[in-house]
Amino acid sequence: MKIAIINGPNLNLLGKRETDIYGNMSFDKYLDVLKGIFPEVDFQYYQSNVEGELINEIQRVGYDVDGIVLNPAGYTHSSVAIGDAIAAIKAPVVEVHISNVHSREHFRHLSHVSGKSVGSIFGLGLKGYELAIRFLTEKK
Repeated sequence: MKIAIINGPNLNLLGKRETDIYGNMSFDKYLDVLKGIFPEVDFQYYQSNVEGELINEIQRVGYDVDGIVLNPAGYTHSSVAIGDAIAAIKAPVVEVHISNVHSREHFRHLSHVSGKSVGSIFGLGLKGYELAIRFLTEKK
C-alpha cells in the first residue's frame, strides 16, 4: 500500500516552532516512527511552504497512491485551489491538523479542505497522522 503524506507551510519547523502547540519532534523523526508502526506501507513524504507546489504534488500523486494524509496548515483557511485539487484526484484524502483549529482564532475555523476530504482529524498532535494512516490502511 502506498500513502503520501503532504505537509504545508511552516511544518518544516516542527520541533522548533511553537513547541507548546506543535511539540518537540521534527516530522522527519516522526516519519521514522510511522514507518515502524506501518512497515507494510510505502510512504512518500513531501513538504512545501508554497501553495502551487502543494497543488502540484497532490495532482502528481493523486492517481498513483492509495491515500493521502494532508496537513495544508495555514492554506487550509485560504486555498480554494487546494480544495479543488483534492476534488480532482482519485486518492482519498484525510485532512490532519496537529492543533485543534476550532479552539484557535476564528479565521482558522474555515477549511476549504474538509468538504473535499474523506475525513478530518484535529487537535490530536502528531498522533493524528497515525490515525489517518490507520483509517486509510483499514479502508483498503
